[in-house]
Amino acid sequence: MGVPCKARQADAARHQGQLRRRQPDGHRGRDAEDGNKFVTFYYDTETLYEKLDEFGKMPLPPYITKQLEDQSQYQTVYAKELGSAAAPTAGLHFTPELMDTIRAKGVNITEVTLHVGLGTFRPVQEDEITDHKMHSEWYSISEETAQRIRDTKAAGHRVIAVGTTSCRTLEAVAAKYGEIKACSGNTDIFLYPGVKFNCIDGLITNFHLPESTLIMLVSALYGYEKTMHAYEVAVAEKYRFFSFGDAMFITDLNK
Repeated sequence: MGVPCKARQADAARHQGQLRRRQPDGHRGRDAEDGNKFVTFYYDTETLYEKLDEFGKMPLPPYITKQLEDQSQYQTVYAKELGSAAAPTAGLHFTPELMDTIRAKGVNITEVTLHVGLGTFRPVQEDEITDHKMHSEWYSISEETAQRIRDTKAAGHRVIAVGTTSCRTLEAVAAKYGEIKACSGNTDIFLYPGVKFNCIDGLITNFHLPESTLIMLVSALYGYEKTMHAYEVAVAEKYRFFSFGDAMFITDLNK
């Protein structure tokens, strides 16, 4: 399941901001309790994105220290919507040719949208993971996508999420409504060991940072011991980690 989350925001957009169309004569900011900064931008163009494209740089994870010359390197081939602070990196493995091959095998591909928040890079620092305050992200599922997923489940077939972004979207909606339905909104769902999954039957995801909510999501789905073993194998075999790294396919969850 692809997530068309377009990541074209600039460095200034790393801070959550109020957008006002005025003359570009400065900005003011205030600190939020979670370490973010709220900023008011003044601009004289039709949209703020025009200024961001002109002056800004693509926001990258902190472990990517060199600005990319080609921004499409950090963008999925199926991206559509502006608004994400990061690319859904499991989707970077997919090319148009690969997606055609998958469809030719009789696999349906459908899309959801999730605007990845900066909190996805924030490690869990609390001693008790249940004390961690999860970031909120905006999502959207169309009626076409919802119906296709319901039909897939009804036919006894599997729903495979491409990336933790797709997973969070589907599991948030399934937990809220008991099924996948067309909707949009914000979710701060936190998937960690012990939390029940209600929609997906498999997951394609990269290898994540330690102490991150992402590796906790994987552990919740696959089991802590099996996840740690998979990471031990990845280290021993010198797999590539993080955004531009290798991916793992987790399936057969009932075994």
